[in-house]
Amino acid sequence: MTPLLAVRGLGVEYRTGRGRLRALDGVGFDVGQAEALGVVGESGSGKSTLARAILRLVPATRGSVSWLGRDLLGMARKDLRRLRRDLTVVFQDPLASLDPRFTLATAVAEPLIVHSPELTRAARQRAVAQILERVGLAPSLASRYPHELSGGQCQRAAIARAMITRPKLVVCDEPLSALDVSVQAQIVNLLRDFQREQGTALLLISHNLAVVRRLCTRVLVLYLGRIMELGPRAPLYAAPRHPYTQLLLECVPTLGRARPVAAAGAGEPASPFAPPSGCVFRTRCRHALGRCADGVPELLADDSGHAVACWRSGELLAGAPGTVTAPSPAS
Repeated sequence: MTPLLAVRGLGVEYRTGRGRLRALDGVGFDVGQAEALGVVGESGSGKSTLARAILRLVPATRGSVSWLGRDLLGMARKDLRRLRRDLTVVFQDPLASLDPRFTLATAVAEPLIVHSPELTRAARQRAVAQILERVGLAPSLASRYPHELSGGQCQRAAIARAMITRPKLVVCDEPLSALDVSVQAQIVNLLRDFQREQGTALLLISHNLAVVRRLCTRVLVLYLGRIMELGPRAPLYAAPRHPYTQLLLECVPTLGRARPVAAAGAGEPASPFAPPSGCVFRTRCRHALGRCADGVPELLADDSGHAVACWRSGELLAGAPGTVTAPSPAS
């Protein structure tokens, strides 16, 4: 079956005053129908660049992105505009993602005006009222402007705007980081319910591994623009095979467990302007060998589709580093 989204060898480079920055380096993966794929990694790993490159908000310097078998990167603007009905996005900052000149109702209705011009005004109003109710926004808020809403209300509005066209795929770029924990749990439940009800696929960009565990069926781990590990959620969380994935899970705080010494001593990421040779994680890896500097390890998958880019992955297969808990559902 043709995947919704197929990314192959994707690279993004920026030229800055400090030199060339390689934000993505040969990233490849698929997103299937109604699948939820999480992308995790520290700040600077390339997560948001990946989302923006797929959406053609930043130019890719190499590689390909296909949407249902069609070349997305080479697509004409008029065709890309039509595609926005099926491929939508929820951004990190809920307030900045809404036009301050538009009321809530107008902002949510705009995708229908663009993509379903055949709808009457009354039909659009009904659709807006239904989606606002579905995301838990009272009718009295429809005439308000973004600055009159809370962060959680703005993010609900952004989700309503993204979902009103019943898209096939929604890219969520850190949709919870600007919200407090109680609101995060509500938004997680909302995204999960939409995904189940509409069969919408999710590409969730997040640094919150607990949220990714709750929402996603597969997880992609990025570090300095390269894939370290990609696999089904359960085995990846239970027995991570890459030292970087192990480090990320060790650093997740849990009740009664302090941050491990091994994780605390792992150091800071290398500069993306001068990444290490070979495996880019080797300068922080407690298992690195001399050969790790000599060549880039290939991302190799087993029969289950669990892929790891590590020379020593077979030796270092470990048990679970600890329980990662997701936000509790809102009462």
